[in-house]
Amino acid sequence: MLHDTKSFTSFAVDDLDAARTFYRSTLGIEVKDNEMGTLELHLADRTPVMVYPKPDFEPATYTVLNFEVRDVEQAVDELTSKGVRMERYDRADMPQDERGITRDGDFAMAWFTDPAGNIIALLNS
Repeated sequence: MLHDTKSFTSFAVDDLDAARTFYRSTLGIEVKDNEMGTLELHLADRTPVMVYPKPDFEPATYTVLNFEVRDVEQAVDELTSKGVRMERYDRADMPQDERGITRDGDFAMAWFTDPAGNIIALLNS
C-alpha cells in the first residue's frame, strides 16, 4: 500500500529562528520556510525534512537526523571550527577519541546537537 508513496521525516524544536540559523548558516543546508509555519530542510538526496515548533519541546534522547559524509574526521573538524561541539558518551561499547569520534574498523561516527538539543550524527558513507 505505501511502498510507492512519497515520504518525509520531521522533528521538533523549541525555537524556529535558532534552528533556521543553525541549519542554514552553520551546517550550510538549504532551509525554506513554508506556509504551515514550519521549516523544510532540503538535502542532497532531495528528501525534505520538516522542522516544526513545539511549545513544550523536550529533546529526544536518540539521534533524530543522520548525515552520511565521505570523511567523518574532516566533517568534525569543519563543524568544530564553526563552534559546534561534538557530544561525548560514556559507554564502554562505544569508545570515542578526543574529537568525539567512535570507530569500528572502517566505520566512523560522531554526534552533535542542534540549538534545541536534538542529536545529529555524522557517519561515513
